[in-house]
Amino acid sequence: MIEARELTKSFGSIRAVEGVSFDVSAGELLALVGGSGSGKTTVLRMVNRLVEPDHGSVRIAGEYAQRRDEHVLRRTIGYVLQGAGLFPHMTVEENIGITPKLLRWNEELIARRVCELMRLLELDTALATRLPSQLSGGQQQRVGVARALAARPSILLLDEPFGALDPLTRDRLQQSFKQLRTELRMTAVLVTHDMMEAFLLADRIGVLEAGRLVQISTPREILMHPASDYVERLMDTPRRQAKVFDELMGGVSGG
Repeated sequence: MIEARELTKSFGSIRAVEGVSFDVSAGELLALVGGSGSGKTTVLRMVNRLVEPDHGSVRIAGEYAQRRDEHVLRRTIGYVLQGAGLFPHMTVEENIGITPKLLRWNEELIARRVCELMRLLELDTALATRLPSQLSGGQQQRVGVARALAARPSILLLDEPFGALDPLTRDRLQQSFKQLRTELRMTAVLVTHDMMEAFLLADRIGVLEAGRLVQISTPREILMHPASDYVERLMDTPRRQAKVFDELMGGVSGG
């Protein structure tokens, strides 16, 4: 579904991404992880041409992305940002329906799609006429996901979509998204700095360090066989969290 080859990008004298290649199969979720400045968001944005590579290529379903009109391409790929990125002057239903409207869907079809997505994302239909400022953070993020899915894209790109939420809301949305993706068989690329989120949601994980892809494999393989000291350090946090939880549970059962 997605084939990225030798993606390279510099901003001035800074090489943000260098020689990154990966594939994402239909129905698969690939999580891109790494520290700040590792290049993961730049890689994501090169998929839908929000950033143009200096070198390399992206193919979507066998077709080179660079040969397609960038605006048309983006309307066929759902994009979810941290903080939802909703249009503040538009209501919930207008935000969700904006891409189908640009694609010239008729109003009845747009209205049906908005209602369908609000049910799917567990949004009360009474919220349809509210502005984003009248919603909670979790509701805004659900609207952002609904908007990304509105035109039935074959691919979903997610850039730290749950990072700004409180832990309980974040957990609920992660679980909802996991179920939603399974039902819709969505192909997705997720950028996250949270290794536990990557383990929870991803079929495979790609680790970036200083603009290079240093390992790409299943969550289990990366956890058990990190390819470098850098990947090993990234694994320290989930390992410590699991150890603390096991110790606490052992104390509870022992008591």
